[in-house]
Amino acid sequence: MEPKINFGLVGAGSIAQAYVQAFGTCKNAQLVAVADIRFDAAKTLAAKLGCQSYDSYQAMAESEKLDAVIICTPPITHPEISLYFIDRKIHVLSEKPFSIDSKSAKTMLDSAKKAGVKLTMASKFRYVEDVIKARNIVNSGILGEIVLFENAFTARVDMTCRWNSNPKVSGGGVLIDNGTHSVDIMRYFLGPLAEVHVVEGKRIQGLPVEDTVRIFVTSTRGVTGNIDLSWSINKDLDYYIRIYGSLGTISIGWKESKYRQSTSSDWIVFGKGYDKVQAFGSQIENFAKAIQGEESLLITSQDALASVEVIEAAYAAMNQNHWMAVAQETNASQRLNGAKQLLELSKV
Repeated sequence: MEPKINFGLVGAGSIAQAYVQAFGTCKNAQLVAVADIRFDAAKTLAAKLGCQSYDSYQAMAESEKLDAVIICTPPITHPEISLYFIDRKIHVLSEKPFSIDSKSAKTMLDSAKKAGVKLTMASKFRYVEDVIKARNIVNSGILGEIVLFENAFTARVDMTCRWNSNPKVSGGGVLIDNGTHSVDIMRYFLGPLAEVHVVEGKRIQGLPVEDTVRIFVTSTRGVTGNIDLSWSINKDLDYYIRIYGSLGTISIGWKESKYRQSTSSDWIVFGKGYDKVQAFGSQIENFAKAIQGEESLLITSQDALASVEVIEAAYAAMNQNHWMAVAQETNASQRLNGAKQLLELSKV
C-alpha cells in the first residue's frame, strides 16, 4: 500500500471546516498542516486533527513536506497561491470558483502542465453518490433523449458582511459563487454549453453584487436548461436537480433521489440524498489517487477552465441583456465532432 498523500490546507474558513471533517474518512490522504493569516483560526482547525498550524502558506510550505494543497481562500487569491505551490511541484486542488477570469485560469493551468503537477477545481456536487448514479441512469437511455435540465440553489443567507459579496474579492455575487457549481453539474450531465443568458432578480440585501439570478442555457447538443440562484429567497424544493427526458424524469434531492419512466406511475428511489462528508471525502480521495496514478481526475483541467469561461459569458449576458455564446466550449465541441466525422470517413 502506497504512503498517504500529505495535504496542506490554505484557509481556515467555513469550507475548510468541511475538509477537515472529511479527512477523517480518507484512506489515501492525510492533512498535515493548516495555514491562515488568522493564526488563531488555523490553530483551532488544525487541533481537530492534531496537525500543525501556520500564519502563512509560505511558512507552511517551507516547514512541511507537502505532496498537495487544498486552497480554501477567496477567489481573487487563487492564482497567486496556486502558482506559488506549482513552482514548488506541489499538486493543487483549488476550491471553486477556480478563478475570477479565464486569463488567470489559463495561466494557472499552463504553469501546472509545464511543471508536471496536478491542478484542478474542487466542486463537491460532482462527487455526491446520487449525482454519479443519476448520470449513469441518464446515460443508460431509459429516460430517452434529454430535453430539459433544471437546477436550483436558493436559500436566505445574510451576505452583507461576507467576502462572497465583495466583488473585488469574489469576482461577483451569487452568479459566480453558487453558479459555478451549477455550471459544472450541468456540463457533467449535458456536455459543453453553447449559449447562456442571465436575468437578474431584484436586489433585496443592498449588496454591490447580484443576489438573485435566473440562468438560461443551451448545450451544444441542443438541450435547454434553467438555473435559479439566490441568497435572498428559498424555493423550498426537495430536489436541487431535475432532468426531463422524452421517456421519463429524474430528481436528485437533498434527502432522496428517484426517477420515473413515462410508462409507469411509480417512482424508483435510487439514492439517500446529499451527504456532505461523503462528497468532500470522495473529492479528496480522487485527487490523492490521481496523484498516485491510480485514478483519473473526475474534474479535469478543461472542466475547471470551462467553468470560468461559462461564468464569464454569463456575466456578459447579464450585463448586455442578451444571449451570449460560450466560444471555447462551442469550438471544442466542433473540433470533437469534426474529429469523429474524420474517423468515420476513414472507416469507409
